[in-house]
Amino acid sequence: MKIVAPIRQLDEIAALARAGADELYCGVTPREWAERFGGASANRRPGGNLPSLAALAEAVALAHRNGVQLSLVLNAQQYSVEQIEFALAIAHRYVDMGGDAVIASDPGLLLALAEAEPELRIHVSSVATCRNADGARLYRELGARRLILPRDITLDEAAEIAAAVPDLEIEAFVLNDGCVYEEGSCNTLHLPGALGGPICLDRYAYAHRHRDGRPLSAALAARLQENDEAYRRWLWYRFSCGFTTTADGLPFGPCGLCAIPAFGRGGIHALKIAGREGPPERKLASVRMVRGILDAHDNGEAPAAVMARARSLRPAHEHCATGFMCYYPEVVSRASEAAQPLRDGRAAGAQ
Repeated sequence: MKIVAPIRQLDEIAALARAGADELYCGVTPREWAERFGGASANRRPGGNLPSLAALAEAVALAHRNGVQLSLVLNAQQYSVEQIEFALAIAHRYVDMGGDAVIASDPGLLLALAEAEPELRIHVSSVATCRNADGARLYRELGARRLILPRDITLDEAAEIAAAVPDLEIEAFVLNDGCVYEEGSCNTLHLPGALGGPICLDRYAYAHRHRDGRPLSAALAARLQENDEAYRRWLWYRFSCGFTTTADGLPFGPCGLCAIPAFGRGGIHALKIAGREGPPERKLASVRMVRGILDAHDNGEAPAAVMARARSLRPAHEHCATGFMCYYPEVVSRASEAAQPLRDGRAAGAQ
């Protein structure tokens, strides 16, 4: 499996390649795009982009000199006809630079890219929210070479798609950046904090009541308060545990490291590290974490040992136990079920 990591500036490229990334991805927002379309981003992230096509050309050259590929993100949910024409112009320039792949989500842009640049690799963004084999086959017919799965897809669903469409590479999230809603169905932007921040982080004050105006019982009010507190806690996990790290700089937050053996069995081709806007140190630590666990799996370490190794990277057992930090919480539940007969056997032997 390949490790796919994000960049937003040129000096991240060599360091991430040395740390073990196989592929990199980036966005770009040329000044001409901003002048023509205002605040409409060329991709799903208004921040974390390279500033110009000149910088993109340099990024492609640096990536290739460091032995990694670089994909360009053009994954807004929808583009107007005029925006598709402009995005195609960017893609043509990118191909001339020697770029490796474009990550896109709008079916109109996907088809236009396939027709205009038939040799260019097209990766379907997670923003397309493709969740089943029929959708994967459709994107393959449109010219896609790889499908990036949504964050909340299960391990079984990922393996089913990989088995059903074997000529389409499958990429799955492995580290960083959760989503409170479903990114492909969310039409808001992650605004800077000074402008209000992401709408999904708004701290709403709830006032619960019965529809007929009856007062809440003390027991019901306590349950509702407990539910509200659990939701706020879940939000904290989805947004990378407040972007906290260990003392060594290893990031907390949404994680699928324990699922790497299952991905290997399920035919997954690539592991995606999210977070284009993140600081370089976070990206570097993330790549090192994934590389260490992937190497252990590739070297034949047993799945249970790989899982233990993943959980030992950070003092995060209490986080893992909640399931809130897991991209694939079924890994933990299956491990518990597998261990139950052993525990039962030990208990019986002790009697």
